[in-house]
Amino acid sequence: MLNPHISLRGQTAIVTGASRGIGEATARRLAAAGANVVLLARSSDAIEKIAGEIGDRAMALPCDMSDANAVATTFAQVTDRFGQLDILVNNAGVIDPITRIEDANPAAWGQVVDINIKGVFHGLNAAIPVMKTSGGGTIINISSGAATSALEGWSHYCATKAAVLMLTACVHKEEGENNIRCVGLSPGTVATQMQRQIRSAGINPVSKLDWSTHIPPEWAAEAILWLTSDAARRYDGGDFSIKSDAGRQAVGLPVQHIDA
Repeated sequence: MLNPHISLRGQTAIVTGASRGIGEATARRLAAAGANVVLLARSSDAIEKIAGEIGDRAMALPCDMSDANAVATTFAQVTDRFGQLDILVNNAGVIDPITRIEDANPAAWGQVVDINIKGVFHGLNAAIPVMKTSGGGTIINISSGAATSALEGWSHYCATKAAVLMLTACVHKEEGENNIRCVGLSPGTVATQMQRQIRSAGINPVSKLDWSTHIPPEWAAEAILWLTSDAARRYDGGDFSIKSDAGRQAVGLPVQHIDA
């Protein structure tokens, strides 16, 4: 196992979008490092199964991150059970429907905004006061190269990821002095259901990538664990990328994959 020296024993982590992909892998990895892990997703079946496999320190709670009241209620349930919140992984995000701006359905475009931006904000808004009461915490927002690069058909995703990058910077500015860390992870292309949706859309060069170029979600999960450590503090307020050899070496990941 990589990074066996990073222990999260006694800490409590919330992982959003935890039903599959990066979210599932992250929940399992943080639990393996000793954390109490709360898995959030809109539907309960998958997260309940994953939490059951993790064991007694895992809790599954259905939650729509685009609903501020639901998020507040869910986070209160977490503190009622575990008494604290030390880590929040804002992973929930969507990319469908992939389409050019002129062809986009405004309601569908707006739903992506509700999940990808408002969902992150709702998590931040609920987590920060709780973290302050226990002296600090770590927030990791899943970012993307799309935050800084325009891609055809991805106007909603590029715009929302750019907004998340700025939210990361704002949390750092507002709460850094309160020992609340906030950092983004830009993992590159990951072998998840989202990549299947991208491939089937066939709109831009990312859809043409060979499946072998995508990293496994466990690599992203390992990077998230590493970002909770003091070694990662120099990236607070910005994005850390594992698309580069240097980023992968910092985490302890292999470097042989081709960067997209």
